[in-house]
Amino acid sequence: QVQLVESGGGLVQAGGSLRLSCAASGRTSSSPVMGWFRQAPGKEREFVGRFTRGTGTTSYANSVKGRFTISGDNAKNTVVLEMNSLKPEDTAVYYCAAGSKLPGWDERAYDYWGQGTQVTVSS
Repeated sequence: QVQLVESGGGLVQAGGSLRLSCAASGRTSSSPVMGWFRQAPGKEREFVGRFTRGTGTTSYANSVKGRFTISGDNAKNTVVLEMNSLKPEDTAVYYCAAGSKLPGWDERAYDYWGQGTQVTVSS
């Protein structure tokens, strides 16, 4: 019932910034929690952060706290992941997810997933 499309990935030097967007369509009201996850080659998908529409509340993984910011634009049904002070270890495919369950850091809480967008940080 919800479709998600990520965009904005690319190649950036360490210390640089990127803005990822997640465009949602369909019955977005049924999925108020928007999460960002990432997966590096050979590793499990890991939690990056989440955003709850309406309240605007957020939470972040310790590895990105203070560097990444998640925000939403209800009118455009878009969730943005602003990434600053990027490090080589941030290199991964980043996925947007939508759901209504808890906890937000668990991928099992999400019902819908985007196709992912590649972020590569060079040193």
